[in-house]
Amino acid sequence: MSGIIGKKIGMTSFFSAEGQLVACTVIEAGPCVVTQVKTKEKDGYEAIQLGFAEAKEKNTSKPMLGHFKKAETTPKRKVVEFKDFSKEVKLGDTLLAQDIFVEGDFVDVIGTSKGKGFQGVVKRHGFSGVGGQTHGQHNRLRAPGSLGPGSTPGRVFPGIKMAGRTGGERVKVQNLKILKVLPEKNLILISGSIPGAINSYVIIEK
Repeated sequence: MSGIIGKKIGMTSFFSAEGQLVACTVIEAGPCVVTQVKTKEKDGYEAIQLGFAEAKEKNTSKPMLGHFKKAETTPKRKVVEFKDFSKEVKLGDTLLAQDIFVEGDFVDVIGTSKGKGFQGVVKRHGFSGVGGQTHGQHNRLRAPGSLGPGSTPGRVFPGIKMAGRTGGERVKVQNLKILKVLPEKNLILISGSIPGAINSYVIIEK
């Protein structure tokens, strides 16, 4: 499983080879530095660790400063592990988008969805509300309605869809097509939308 760390720049549209106008997301993918190479003998499994986006030394802990110093690189904001990495790499190597992806590849994108705070059942679960405004129901349009049984068992079963905190969760969107790779700017265009706000970090897996 190859991959890279990126930053969501925003959305735009792109004319495909068939002449169709396709909505796509622009991602700044890399450059990423190999900050650790894990082996089965030493760590119990094989993986590589990539670092992305510059961080200030004063905002980085001393153990992590030493960790980045081993790779002879500057401190990074985002560090992610990739198992079964297909490309042969060494500690301190720099990976770019064009080293891993080509146009036409299908990828999975992982990001943190936008947080929406505490929301009701209409926004959170798509409920329709209780019903019309007649017969005195002036304040029931967005209410959840009945939640469960009566006196037996006299409680609400776990897992019932109710109001609560929405968003801010790790989300994976699968099988998105890479429409264009712009190596001179480290940008890739991916069809469709991906989770997260603008300037949020995402993980792109091949």
